[in-house]
Amino acid sequence: MTKGSLFIVAAPSGAGKTSLVNALVAQQADIRLSVSHTTRLPREGEVDGQDYFFLSQDSFAQMRDAGAFLESATVFDNSYGTSSESVLAQLQQGFDVILEIDWQGAEQVRHNFPDSTSIFILPPSKTALEQRLRGRGQDNDDIIARRMRDAENEISHYVEFDYLIVNDQFDVALTNLVAIIIARRHSIAVQKQVNLELLTELLA
Repeated sequence: MTKGSLFIVAAPSGAGKTSLVNALVAQQADIRLSVSHTTRLPREGEVDGQDYFFLSQDSFAQMRDAGAFLESATVFDNSYGTSSESVLAQLQQGFDVILEIDWQGAEQVRHNFPDSTSIFILPPSKTALEQRLRGRGQDNDDIIARRMRDAENEISHYVEFDYLIVNDQFDVALTNLVAIIIARRHSIAVQKQVNLELLTELLA
């Protein structure tokens, strides 16, 4: 069985990465979204095990100390982590796996999976970013101000990624994201696995 590819998508809060990733997963049958573990409280409508695995700080620390996370980071005073076991199992089953994480987590994953493909999502402007944060109706003014301050630091790490997408028009950004996934699937590294028998026959 052909092993799947690992994709990383990161962005500052409010850039629209979750909407893009959800649309991508709905459109592409062979890609799976890794469900992260987090210590933050569920937001309205979020389902445990579907949106996140919601854990206490103690339970999260136990998993982290046991080496259960492929990557983990603290963002806005909450901890987030990706289960190594879950990701590896899906890759071995032949599924592509996408991680929706921050730049800190992306750095850890690239270290462990140098063959991963990383994508950074940018907002079209600071004004648009703030409007999107306010439009979610989830945070007060102090938290929005903090997210805006942290966005500049997050964005400064874009140079560490393989691809850059500006999420101005959603449909265009989604098309670009899908194109990157398809390009990776047709890379020599992947196609050598997929077409091993054909290549062996043609070169015999």
